[in-house]
Amino acid sequence: MGRKLQRGERLRPIDLARAHGLSTQAVRNYEDAGILPAADRTAHGYRTYTPLHARALRAFLALAPGHGHRTATAIMRAVNEGADEEAFRLVDGTHAQLLDDRRTLQSVENALRALGPGAASDSRVEGGAGSGGTFIGPLAERLGVRPATLRKWERAGLVRPYREPRTGYRVYDEAAVRDALLTRQLRRGGHLLEQIAPLIEQVRTAGGVEPLETTLRDWHARLAARGRTLLSGAAELEAYLTATARPESHRP
Repeated sequence: MGRKLQRGERLRPIDLARAHGLSTQAVRNYEDAGILPAADRTAHGYRTYTPLHARALRAFLALAPGHGHRTATAIMRAVNEGADEEAFRLVDGTHAQLLDDRRTLQSVENALRALGPGAASDSRVEGGAGSGGTFIGPLAERLGVRPATLRKWERAGLVRPYREPRTGYRVYDEAAVRDALLTRQLRRGGHLLEQIAPLIEQVRTAGGVEPLETTLRDWHARLAARGRTLLSGAAELEAYLTATARPESHRP
Protein backbone atom coordinates (compact mmCIF):
# COMPACT_ATOMS: atom_id res chain seq x y z
CA MET A 1 0.00 0.00 0.00
CA GLY A 2 1.44 3.39 -0.98
CA ARG A 3 2.17 6.19 1.44
CA LYS A 4 -0.26 9.05 1.98
CA LEU A 5 1.23 12.14 0.35
CA GLN A 6 1.19 15.69 1.60
CA ARG A 7 -0.24 18.20 -0.83
CA GLY A 8 0.73 21.80 -1.20
CA GLU A 9 1.79 24.18 -3.91
CA ARG A 10 1.03 22.92 -7.41
CA LEU A 11 3.86 22.59 -9.90
CA ARG A 12 3.72 22.02 -13.62
CA PRO A 13 5.98 19.41 -15.23
CA ILE A 14 7.99 22.24 -16.78
CA ASP A 15 8.53 23.78 -13.32
CA LEU A 16 9.90 20.52 -11.96
CA ALA A 17 12.00 19.93 -15.05
CA ARG A 18 13.61 23.37 -15.15
CA ALA A 19 14.44 23.33 -11.45
CA HIS A 20 16.50 20.16 -11.91
CA GLY A 21 17.93 20.67 -15.39
CA LEU A 22 15.74 17.99 -16.96
CA SER A 23 13.30 17.71 -19.81
CA THR A 24 9.59 17.43 -19.12
CA GLN A 25 9.69 14.02 -20.79
CA ALA A 26 12.31 12.88 -18.27
CA VAL A 27 10.04 13.97 -15.43
CA ARG A 28 7.14 12.03 -16.93
CA ASN A 29 9.39 9.00 -17.41
CA TYR A 30 10.47 9.16 -13.77
CA GLU A 31 6.86 9.20 -12.67
CA ASP A 32 6.01 6.27 -14.92
CA ALA A 33 8.97 4.33 -13.45
CA GLY A 34 7.71 4.89 -9.91
CA ILE A 35 10.57 7.20 -8.97
CA LEU A 36 8.05 9.96 -8.33
CA PRO A 37 4.67 9.44 -6.67
CA ALA A 38 1.74 9.46 -9.05
CA ALA A 39 0.76 13.01 -10.01
CA ASP A 40 -2.73 14.47 -9.79
CA ARG A 41 -4.43 15.44 -13.04
CA THR A 42 -6.32 18.56 -13.95
CA ALA A 43 -9.76 18.43 -15.48
CA HIS A 44 -8.04 18.51 -18.86
CA GLY A 45 -5.72 15.61 -17.99
CA TYR A 46 -2.53 17.61 -17.34
CA ARG A 47 -0.16 16.40 -14.64
CA THR A 48 0.29 18.57 -11.55
CA TYR A 49 3.08 18.06 -9.03
CA THR A 50 3.81 19.31 -5.50
CA PRO A 51 6.93 20.20 -3.52
CA LEU A 52 6.89 16.58 -2.32
CA HIS A 53 7.46 15.44 -5.90
CA ALA A 54 10.34 17.88 -6.14
CA ARG A 55 11.86 16.38 -3.00
CA ALA A 56 11.45 12.88 -4.42
CA LEU A 57 13.22 13.96 -7.59
CA ARG A 58 16.06 15.50 -5.59
CA ALA A 59 16.41 12.26 -3.63
CA PHE A 60 16.61 10.17 -6.79
CA LEU A 61 19.12 12.47 -8.48
CA ALA A 62 21.29 12.32 -5.33
CA LEU A 63 21.01 8.54 -5.04
CA ALA A 64 21.76 7.72 -8.68
CA PRO A 65 25.49 8.66 -8.80
CA GLY A 66 26.37 6.39 -5.88
CA HIS A 67 23.91 3.54 -6.32
CA GLY A 68 23.50 3.58 -10.08
CA HIS A 69 20.32 4.36 -12.00
CA ARG A 70 18.80 0.90 -11.63
CA THR A 71 19.26 0.58 -7.86
CA ALA A 72 18.28 4.20 -7.22
CA THR A 73 15.08 3.58 -9.18
CA ALA A 74 14.34 0.48 -7.11
CA ILE A 75 14.96 2.41 -3.88
CA MET A 76 12.57 5.19 -4.82
CA ARG A 77 9.93 2.79 -6.08
CA ALA A 78 10.07 0.86 -2.79
CA VAL A 79 9.77 4.07 -0.77
CA ASN A 80 6.79 5.28 -2.80
CA GLU A 81 5.09 1.92 -2.33
CA GLY A 82 5.57 2.11 1.42
CA ALA A 83 8.12 -0.75 1.43
CA ASP A 84 10.75 1.15 3.41
CA GLU A 85 12.52 -2.01 4.60
CA GLU A 86 13.14 -3.02 0.99
CA ALA A 87 14.55 0.43 0.26
CA PHE A 88 16.88 0.16 3.25
CA ARG A 89 17.99 -3.30 2.12
CA LEU A 90 18.95 -1.90 -1.28
CA VAL A 91 20.85 0.97 0.32
CA ASP A 92 22.70 -1.48 2.57
CA GLY A 93 23.60 -3.59 -0.44
CA THR A 94 25.45 -0.73 -2.11
CA HIS A 95 27.30 0.11 1.10
CA ALA A 96 28.29 -3.55 1.45
CA GLN A 97 29.63 -3.49 -2.11
CA LEU A 98 31.67 -0.38 -1.34
CA LEU A 99 33.08 -2.07 1.76
CA ASP A 100 34.00 -5.10 -0.35
CA ASP A 101 35.75 -2.80 -2.84
CA ARG A 102 37.74 -1.29 0.02
CA ARG A 103 38.74 -4.74 1.21
CA THR A 104 39.81 -5.68 -2.31
CA LEU A 105 41.98 -2.58 -2.53
CA GLN A 106 43.53 -3.40 0.83
CA SER A 107 44.24 -6.96 -0.35
CA VAL A 108 45.92 -5.67 -3.49
CA GLU A 109 48.10 -3.29 -1.49
CA ASN A 110 49.00 -6.04 0.97
CA ALA A 111 49.84 -8.39 -1.91
CA LEU A 112 52.05 -5.82 -3.58
CA ARG A 113 53.87 -5.11 -0.33
CA ALA A 114 54.34 -8.84 0.22
CA LEU A 115 56.14 -9.12 -3.10
CA GLY A 116 58.90 -6.91 -1.77
CA PRO A 117 61.45 -5.06 -3.91
CA GLY A 118 62.88 -7.24 -6.63
CA ALA A 119 60.75 -10.27 -5.73
CA ALA A 120 59.66 -10.88 -9.29
CA SER A 121 63.13 -10.43 -10.74
CA ASP A 122 64.56 -13.35 -8.75
CA SER A 123 63.57 -15.92 -11.34
CA ARG A 124 66.87 -17.81 -11.50
CA VAL A 125 66.06 -20.63 -9.13
CA GLU A 126 67.62 -24.05 -9.07
CA GLY A 127 66.36 -26.10 -11.99
CA GLY A 128 65.29 -22.97 -13.82
CA ALA A 129 65.77 -21.91 -17.41
CA GLY A 130 68.78 -19.72 -16.83
CA SER A 131 68.62 -15.98 -17.24
CA GLY A 132 65.57 -16.32 -19.50
CA GLY A 133 63.25 -17.48 -16.72
CA THR A 134 62.26 -20.55 -14.76
CA PHE A 135 60.38 -23.77 -15.45
CA ILE A 136 57.04 -24.74 -13.95
CA GLY A 137 58.40 -27.17 -11.33
CA PRO A 138 60.83 -24.81 -9.60
CA LEU A 139 58.32 -21.96 -9.69
CA ALA A 140 55.57 -24.12 -8.23
CA GLU A 141 57.92 -25.18 -5.43
CA ARG A 142 58.87 -21.58 -4.76
CA LEU A 143 55.22 -20.55 -4.53
CA GLY A 144 54.19 -23.56 -2.48
CA VAL A 145 51.61 -24.69 -5.03
CA ARG A 146 51.25 -27.63 -7.40
CA PRO A 147 52.23 -27.33 -11.08
CA ALA A 148 48.58 -28.04 -11.88
CA THR A 149 47.67 -24.84 -10.04
CA LEU A 150 50.02 -22.82 -12.22
CA ARG A 151 48.47 -24.39 -15.31
CA LYS A 152 45.01 -23.46 -14.00
CA TRP A 153 46.15 -19.87 -13.49
CA GLU A 154 47.50 -19.90 -17.02
CA ARG A 155 44.15 -21.04 -18.43
CA ALA A 156 42.48 -18.20 -16.51
CA GLY A 157 44.90 -15.71 -18.14
CA LEU A 158 46.56 -14.79 -14.87
CA VAL A 159 50.03 -16.09 -15.77
CA ARG A 160 51.51 -16.09 -19.27
CA PRO A 161 54.56 -18.30 -19.66
CA TYR A 162 56.12 -18.75 -23.05
CA ARG A 163 57.10 -22.07 -24.60
CA GLU A 164 60.72 -22.98 -25.12
CA PRO A 165 61.01 -23.65 -28.87
CA ARG A 166 63.23 -26.72 -28.61
CA THR A 167 61.40 -28.61 -25.85
CA GLY A 168 57.98 -26.96 -25.67
CA TYR A 169 58.39 -26.54 -21.91
CA ARG A 170 56.73 -23.63 -20.18
CA VAL A 171 59.17 -20.88 -19.23
CA TYR A 172 58.19 -18.15 -16.77
CA ASP A 173 60.01 -14.89 -17.39
CA GLU A 174 60.21 -12.02 -14.91
CA ALA A 175 56.74 -10.68 -15.72
CA ALA A 176 55.16 -14.14 -15.46
CA VAL A 177 56.85 -14.75 -12.10
CA ARG A 178 55.56 -11.40 -10.87
CA ASP A 179 52.02 -12.27 -11.97
CA ALA A 180 52.26 -15.68 -10.30
CA LEU A 181 53.47 -14.15 -7.05
CA LEU A 182 50.68 -11.58 -7.07
CA THR A 183 48.08 -14.22 -7.90
CA ARG A 184 49.25 -16.39 -5.01
CA GLN A 185 48.99 -13.47 -2.56
CA LEU A 186 45.50 -12.54 -3.73
CA ARG A 187 44.34 -16.17 -3.60
CA ARG A 188 45.58 -16.32 -0.02
CA GLY A 189 43.41 -13.27 0.61
CA GLY A 190 40.36 -15.22 -0.52
CA HIS A 191 39.90 -13.68 -3.97
CA LEU A 192 38.46 -15.72 -6.81
CA LEU A 193 40.34 -16.09 -10.09
CA GLU A 194 37.79 -13.95 -11.92
CA GLN A 195 38.32 -11.21 -9.34
CA ILE A 196 42.09 -11.40 -9.70
CA ALA A 197 42.14 -11.22 -13.50
CA PRO A 198 41.39 -7.48 -13.84
CA LEU A 199 43.92 -6.67 -11.12
CA ILE A 200 46.66 -8.61 -12.91
CA GLU A 201 45.72 -6.79 -16.11
CA GLN A 202 46.16 -3.47 -14.31
CA VAL A 203 49.67 -4.47 -13.31
CA ARG A 204 50.46 -5.43 -16.92
CA THR A 205 48.99 -2.22 -18.30
CA ALA A 206 50.94 -0.14 -15.81
CA GLY A 207 54.15 -1.91 -16.82
CA GLY A 208 54.85 -3.45 -13.42
CA VAL A 209 54.20 -3.01 -9.74
CA GLU A 210 55.93 0.32 -9.11
CA PRO A 211 53.86 2.39 -11.59
CA LEU A 212 50.70 1.13 -9.84
CA GLU A 213 51.17 3.64 -7.02
CA THR A 214 49.31 6.28 -9.00
CA THR A 215 46.58 3.78 -9.88
CA LEU A 216 46.17 2.84 -6.23
CA ARG A 217 45.93 6.50 -5.19
CA ASP A 218 43.27 7.06 -7.84
CA TRP A 219 41.45 3.96 -6.63
CA HIS A 220 41.44 5.33 -3.06
CA ALA A 221 40.14 8.66 -4.33
CA ARG A 222 37.32 7.02 -6.29
CA LEU A 223 36.20 5.00 -3.28
CA ALA A 224 36.28 8.08 -1.07
CA ALA A 225 34.27 10.06 -3.61
CA ARG A 226 31.70 7.30 -3.89
CA GLY A 227 31.42 7.13 -0.10
CA ARG A 228 30.63 10.84 0.08
CA THR A 229 28.16 10.51 -2.79
CA LEU A 230 26.34 7.77 -0.88
CA LEU A 231 26.17 10.03 2.16
CA SER A 232 24.66 12.82 0.06
CA GLY A 233 22.10 10.42 -1.36
CA ALA A 234 21.21 9.14 2.10
CA ALA A 235 20.65 12.69 3.35
CA GLU A 236 18.23 13.49 0.52
CA LEU A 237 16.44 10.17 0.96
CA GLU A 238 16.02 10.84 4.68
CA ALA A 239 14.64 14.31 3.89
CA TYR A 240 12.10 12.75 1.53
CA LEU A 241 11.10 10.11 4.08
CA THR A 242 10.63 12.82 6.69
CA ALA A 243 8.55 14.93 4.31
CA THR A 244 6.15 12.07 3.72
CA ALA A 245 5.31 12.06 7.45
CA ARG A 246 5.50 8.29 7.83
CA PRO A 247 7.26 6.23 10.54
CA GLU A 248 10.93 5.58 9.83
CA SER A 249 10.26 1.93 8.96
CA HIS A 250 7.36 0.07 7.44
CA ARG A 251 5.31 -1.88 9.95
CA PRO A 252 2.88 -4.47 8.67
